[in-house]
Amino acid sequence: MNFQVTVLKILAAYPDGFAVMEDLKRDVAILATSGRDWADRTRRLAANAPGLDIWSQGLVERLSGGWKITTKGRTVLDLMEGRPAASKAIQVAAVEDSIAVSKSPISTLRQPADRAKRRRERRERRREARERARSNAS
Repeated sequence: MNFQVTVLKILAAYPDGFAVMEDLKRDVAILATSGRDWADRTRRLAANAPGLDIWSQGLVERLSGGWKITTKGRTVLDLMEGRPAASKAIQVAAVEDSIAVSKSPISTLRQPADRAKRRRERRERRREARERARSNAS
């Protein structure tokens, strides 16, 4: 199970989701020997997808010379990681709709005079702090 999660994560990191077997073997070996952190992480992810079988479920395709993650595989990986892409798209659309429908007036931008006043006050506070530091140092 952890091996299958590792394969999904590796393939998702490659451009177009395709990796030749040599690269895939190398990356799996690196992650498998990287320590407890990776093993614990893949165990947690696998717990979110009981009965995971990346080949029979069509999450990974075998192509000539390598493996490629499918769209369904990316979706399952997102669900395992707790960031469902579909609900994210729905949330973004809902936010955009609420912004478009919103009739509340947009808060006015601060006026240049207000910004200049705040800038002067900050400058004055810094100058006073420098003077206090000088007097305390001597």
